[in-house]
Amino acid sequence: KMKMKMKKSSKMGIIQSIVKSSNMAAEGRVPIPSSVPVRVAHEHLLAGHRYLDVRTPEEFRQGHACGAINVPYMNRGMSKNPNFLEQVSSHFKQSDEILVGCQSGGRSFKATADLLDAGFTGVTDVAGGYAAWTQNGLPTQHS
Repeated sequence: KMKMKMKKSSKMGIIQSIVKSSNMAAEGRVPIPSSVPVRVAHEHLLAGHRYLDVRTPEEFRQGHACGAINVPYMNRGMSKNPNFLEQVSSHFKQSDEILVGCQSGGRSFKATADLLDAGFTGVTDVAGGYAAWTQNGLPTQHS
């Protein structure tokens, strides 16, 4: 029996993740992404976790968490990047501790669900994304 704490804004993403993961649901294993606030994500980053920024390259160039790697989850027209998993796999191992962030949390939650479904075991969504990161005065860089 699983107990979950969820924000109202996360309910839609969770429902979408469950539908997307119907093959795992049939086996009784539904990957529900866990999310952490940006301050906790920053502590994880300082402890050695890596940051995957799933925003567009244009958004990424305007600023990102220090050391972040950019692999867009969505293309410019907001269609899903068909090479997302392959591109992530070229930067990360499935066992890596990965923080997944976007602009406000929507894309990163979906990306985290897809990564869990693909066998990545240490992925965590960054709640609130880059917007919350900057609002909290956490370190950023520009490329």
